[in-house]
Amino acid sequence: MREFTMRYTISLFAVLAFIWLANSGHYSPLLLGFGLLSVVFVVFVAHRMNIVDSDSQPLHLLLALPGYYWWLFRKILRSNLEVVACVWRGSKSLKVSLKPASARITTSLRGDLARALYANSITLTPGTVAVDIDGDEILVHALTADSLEDLRRGEMEARINGLGVLKKSC
Repeated sequence: MREFTMRYTISLFAVLAFIWLANSGHYSPLLLGFGLLSVVFVVFVAHRMNIVDSDSQPLHLLLALPGYYWWLFRKILRSNLEVVACVWRGSKSLKVSLKPASARITTSLRGDLARALYANSITLTPGTVAVDIDGDEILVHALTADSLEDLRRGEMEARINGLGVLKKSC
């Protein structure tokens, strides 16, 4: 049975209530009551489905994620510039030619949240797409072999690993 604590339930309730209030724009007592009822119902269903845990509400990442997202933003920007440079220069004058390749990248990350964050980060980075996750391997398609080598060096995986508490076994 998955770990269940009150703080994850309260966090889920707060997030859902905030999203409902931010998207509603109407604050009459009747609509606020319907909103409260719908949020309580969703939290109840999530609790009954036993999906309220540290993966669904990663509270432990609140302080670490902004730093990772800043690093990822810079990585995305740099990759964008590299892909644009490859396309603009054309195939004859390329130092790094566009030769699409696929490979399986082995990861030591444990837990669904860690692997999903890694695969999504790969896909967000221009020139690479995570096609499939199978156990501890991620099938990656890349525009260049250098992109695959960059992933094999493991900086992205190390940064995700450094976020902490993402190594939970499945």
